[in-house]
Amino acid sequence: MEIGAKIRRVKSCPSTNDLAKKLAYNGEEEGTVVVSAEQTKGKGTKGRSWFSAREKGLYLSVILHPPHSDISLLPLMAGVSVCDAIFKSVGLRIRLKWPNDVIWGKKKLGGILCESGFLGSQINYVILGIGLNVSHRRETFPEEIRHQATSLKLITKVEVDKKALLGNLWPVLNYWYGQFLQGKAENIVRAFQENSVLAPGKDITVITEGTEVSGTYQGVDLSGGLILETRGERRSFFSAEIQTLKSEAKEA
Repeated sequence: MEIGAKIRRVKSCPSTNDLAKKLAYNGEEEGTVVVSAEQTKGKGTKGRSWFSAREKGLYLSVILHPPHSDISLLPLMAGVSVCDAIFKSVGLRIRLKWPNDVIWGKKKLGGILCESGFLGSQINYVILGIGLNVSHRRETFPEEIRHQATSLKLITKVEVDKKALLGNLWPVLNYWYGQFLQGKAENIVRAFQENSVLAPGKDITVITEGTEVSGTYQGVDLSGGLILETRGERRSFFSAEIQTLKSEAKEA
């Protein structure tokens, strides 16, 4: 079943990812999407929360049943899909920050949260969560995140049609997930890099397992890992956070 062909809509839930996980565990088919008007306990990465004001954003989770457990490209695939859907909807070329942030300038516009469940050593499901700030005004955001968050309305100065945006998201998600299933990792990586806030050659610092590692960013490998050259050695990181940019990244 194609992504978006079956949508379960709710007015409110703690987390669309958690609701989708329950559905997936009970056998819900691939492509089913959970969409909520608000989340009371929206989830971000690293255990952070995601502010999900009622009727102001897109809060959704997609149930996937990939054929293998090598799923590190899925957050990148989702990010590229969001970029494409926004461009088709409002003509903006937004940017991506590895591995799961949707960025405009230096502010966060959205995020991706990929969670998985296993039966023994076999992958059972993947939940692909997408949160996107659409209709938020500056005062909508809690004061502590106003300096780092933005929305499509703040960027475009007009109200963006969320229904139309969703309508543009499903086909691109299906396209890029198809690329993933066909093993065309190079296409996903190329598209991600074209939309990245970072160009190869920039000096950055990442935090991984509580340790800071500095080096020169060399792009993303075919498994979705961030490549960092440090002391003449190239290393790939799959669980890390870009902490500082030692030179200016390109902006949207």
